[in-house]
Amino acid sequence: MTPPPNRAERMASWFWRRPHRWFLLGIPIGGLCALIVGVFLTGGFLASLKFAETNTFCTACHEMNTAFGEYALGAHYSNELGIRAGCANCHVPPTLVAGLVRHAEASFELWGHLTGELDTPAKYESHRLALAQKVWTELKANNSAECRSCHSPAAMALEKQPSSGASAHRGLATSGSTCIDCHKGIAHTLPKQG
Repeated sequence: MTPPPNRAERMASWFWRRPHRWFLLGIPIGGLCALIVGVFLTGGFLASLKFAETNTFCTACHEMNTAFGEYALGAHYSNELGIRAGCANCHVPPTLVAGLVRHAEASFELWGHLTGELDTPAKYESHRLALAQKVWTELKANNSAECRSCHSPAAMALEKQPSSGASAHRGLATSGSTCIDCHKGIAHTLPKQG
């Protein structure tokens, strides 16, 4: 006489007796669950990127107090048009891939925060030229994409500009120059070069 099936055997027997069409229902349900999880993960990722581009986030490290103080005195912070550019508008490229690369690079800059590389105004001043040159090089390499995301030479009222500025803006397309060539120090104090 054979012993009665144990619980695991009964479960396996029940499982395999079910019609196979029931299992096909798991495919769309699993796909729907994956879609919902994907939407939430993508939304969370994009929300965290947007938060990482706020002035609050950028100035959370005390090293940025000097840079923020300079920016707060300039035209990108307060102007007659009431338009305010944030830190990320000038320091994060406007396209998704380039912006993600910049965020990844910024994560490596945390080492400087952890080691106190810029934790005093004197240390910040000693690195100012290198920091500025890094940003200038990035802006030159991408044709000042950050600047152009807000400023369009085609939309400028050139007749209201000084003749030298109007001439330079007219020639941007043909001269090989870009915004940062003339506008270094527009938001931060120029470093002493020497």
